[in-house]
Amino acid sequence: MREIKAIVIHCSASPNGRWTAAPDIDRWHDERGFERLESWREKFNSDYKAIGYHFVIYTNGAIATGRHQDEVGAHAGGYNKHTLGVCLIGTDKFTAEQWQALDELVAKLRERHPGAKVLGHRNLPDVHKLCPGFDVASWLAREGDVPEELVLDLTEP
Repeated sequence: MREIKAIVIHCSASPNGRWTAAPDIDRWHDERGFERLESWREKFNSDYKAIGYHFVIYTNGAIATGRHQDEVGAHAGGYNKHTLGVCLIGTDKFTAEQWQALDELVAKLRERHPGAKVLGHRNLPDVHKLCPGFDVASWLAREGDVPEELVLDLTEP
C-alpha cells in the first residue's frame, strides 16, 4: 500500500447537474495524454486507459472508481505520488446526494489514511484554477453542513 499524504478534491468542470460519467472523464484524460500502466489496467478497471482520478461522484451520489488506490493518480501535477483524487461531477454546485457521498467517502479514506490532509485542487501550490468550485477547508469546518447556495436541486424546473 502506498503512503497517502493528501486526499485532493476536484470538480469535473462540466455544467452543474449534467450527467457526466467516468468513461467521459477517461476519454478527456486520454485526449490530454494521460496514461495508465498496463499492469494496473490488467488488475483494476481495465476499460479505463487514462482516467486520472481514483473516485468520481455522480449527481445521484453514486461513487465510481477510476484508478486503484494503490495506483498513482494523474490529477494533481507534481503531487500524484502520495495523493488520492476525488472528482465531483459539476463545477460549483452539487446535489445533496453528492455532498453526502463526498462526506462519507472522505470519512472512509481518512480512516484508512489517518494522517492524510483533505484539500481542494486549488489549494495546492502553483495551481491557478478554482477547482473545486468551493472552499474545501470551509466545507470540512462545517462538518457536513453545506450552504444552500452550494446545493443543486435537480427537481427544480
